[in-house]
Amino acid sequence: MMETIANKINVSLTPNSRISELEEGLNNFGRVFSDHMFVVDYADGKWGTASIQPYKNLSLSPATSAIHYGQSIFEGMKAYKNKAGKTLIFRPTDNIKRLNISAERMCMPAIPEDLFYDGLTQLLETDKAWIPPHEGTSLYIRPFMFSTDNYIGVKPSDTYKFMIFTTPVGGYYSEPVKVKVETHYTRSASGGVGFAKAAGNYAASLYPAKLAQKEGYHQLVWTDAKEHKYIEESGTMNIMFVIGDKLITPSTSDSILDGITRDSVLTLARDWGYTVEERKVSIDEVVEAAATGNLKEAFGTGTAATIAQIAVFNHNGIDYELPAIETREFSNRVGQYLQDIKRGKIQDNHGWIVEL
Repeated sequence: MMETIANKINVSLTPNSRISELEEGLNNFGRVFSDHMFVVDYADGKWGTASIQPYKNLSLSPATSAIHYGQSIFEGMKAYKNKAGKTLIFRPTDNIKRLNISAERMCMPAIPEDLFYDGLTQLLETDKAWIPPHEGTSLYIRPFMFSTDNYIGVKPSDTYKFMIFTTPVGGYYSEPVKVKVETHYTRSASGGVGFAKAAGNYAASLYPAKLAQKEGYHQLVWTDAKEHKYIEESGTMNIMFVIGDKLITPSTSDSILDGITRDSVLTLARDWGYTVEERKVSIDEVVEAAATGNLKEAFGTGTAATIAQIAVFNHNGIDYELPAIETREFSNRVGQYLQDIKRGKIQDNHGWIVEL
């Protein structure tokens, strides 16, 4: 367990809880927010005194550097309740480490692991009533950091704000998704920031995703920037395929996010004796597998959706329909297994769960 610094966190509780809005949040992903937030500022080369305070709007200068130059990163996590009512968090230390990898690439200060962890756990303790107990629900956790210098000039900021807030959620997707393989626009390129959870990565994806949504697709499947020949990831998730008897996924690189759910799925697949291949995956290989009936499953992995089943993928104007969801042995099994781990229903053999 990490060293705690709870006595350094100032706590100010809201006099007017909005807990009555919890159920509304379960039906509106990411639109209803819990009562409190964790805040700490960085200035003069060090992190200041942290606080938990009522959730509220921020007051920012129009010259705040993050608005103009994009120094902004974030993470996504979830908390659950087990049968005994205890709070469980899935792989929080991995999120802490990945946030600091993003911070280094974006020229931002690392957040001390004990500060992150203690702010997170005390916030969850403060707002534990907001963690929904029902199957298929969770408390989504959003840690993020952005630059705060009031300065119009292209340089790394000297000041930053780190925050965590939470939102009660149900499912991210209400149905299996239809995706379109993107072969013109680019999400990220080698040497860029695609491996970081930088806000700008998502901004760059919005326009081509909007075009695909107008055509009836939920998400894009991004391809490499150089040739648009190899699959990288989808809009909100890493992507995996079961071709024949193999689980295949693009290997991570500096243009692909190293997903925590991705790693969990691959770890369990190896535990269960599946053949796992992390390598370059060409569009042609997936199209051929679909055409010959050898593509058994395709799905996305991510914190928001956990396992997002892909029902249809489109390439060059042709829709390829995948086998029925109920026939998908691996993705259904791993999806349920992860949910059971996260709720404490089965033994966690990998040390992924932290109980508060």
